[in-house]
Amino acid sequence: DNEAVKTVGLANRLIAERTHPRCDVFWGNEEMRTRQLAAQRVFRETNGWAAFGYRSRRMVINTNRLSLASAPRSLLELTNETWRGKVALAYPQFGTTATHFHALRQYWGEERWQAWCRALAANKPILVDGNSVVVKVVGRGEAWIGLTDSDDIAAGQHDGLAIAPLPMTEETLLIPNTVGVVRGAPHPETAQRLIEFLQRRETIQQLVAASALEGVSATEVSAPTLKVNWDALLADLEGTTATLNTIFLR
Repeated sequence: DNEAVKTVGLANRLIAERTHPRCDVFWGNEEMRTRQLAAQRVFRETNGWAAFGYRSRRMVINTNRLSLASAPRSLLELTNETWRGKVALAYPQFGTTATHFHALRQYWGEERWQAWCRALAANKPILVDGNSVVVKVVGRGEAWIGLTDSDDIAAGQHDGLAIAPLPMTEETLLIPNTVGVVRGAPHPETAQRLIEFLQRRETIQQLVAASALEGVSATEVSAPTLKVNWDALLADLEGTTATLNTIFLR
């Protein structure tokens, strides 16, 4: 599970193949890279891509190390000395962790966000290659708290790990699945059938039942969550990533 070569790698390949597409359908489990591809005209002009279902970014705790009552209530608390060396997260330059960090920059503002990122890095977090690895590190008790995705938490619980997600807050990012048809797709009719199938409610319900998704529609979520200005986020993408590289690079 290496975020650097999953969605990011596929997105880069689609961009490289833009003038000679080999792919028909891109099914991505997060929104930022799909919107980036759409902005670069990788998808067909009309009804190029769609979002369906959702997962969420959550804090997860080891229940043998920490009780729900004593767990942090905000991501801002993770910079406290109490959690020094006890927090695990995937490298925030990639995957859903990247999307979450970019969205938090909008929510908190540049100054507060940079201060938090630097304080978090200084608090000696355990940086790993993927979100499923975060769950394993927390499940083993090497970290007490992790930042990860809801489907990885569900998988860890299914495997019997002593972990539990913390409730959604206004710092929670909802992550829809996305699907797009590549511009100039070699098999456009088949591609259309697939994207229609993936967006059927019964298909989404099957994905929810398998814990690949958390829910059918983000509109069903009553808790306050992050609201993203995607145009602004994409415009700032390179600059925000450069800042994250400066703070968190190996």
